[in-house]
Amino acid sequence: MPGFKVRDDTSVLVKFVNAGRPMELLQKSIGAQVLVELKGRRKIKGRLLGFDQHLNLVLEGADEIYMNPETEEEIVTHIENVVVRGDNVVIVSPPPKKSKKE
Repeated sequence: MPGFKVRDDTSVLVKFVNAGRPMELLQKSIGAQVLVELKGRRKIKGRLLGFDQHLNLVLEGADEIYMNPETEEEIVTHIENVVVRGDNVVIVSPPPKKSKKE
């Protein structure tokens, strides 16, 4: 089946969505707000200004979001400009697609 691959270990069909184009997706997100999840239960939300092949990210108008493990309280710290080292990036969530109704 096109777009599907059978994994030999579990015989489960796995569909690959944008698997070959993550940099293209990031390129389309430049200038938009993204949510970056980092190692250590930290997140940074800000406007993506740029990135490189190592997934180093440059964000503007960013907020660092940290969940205190003892109190489960969310702590938000504003950071005007930040460079995030790609080694710390777990997930980059691009902005949601606009619906056709808008």
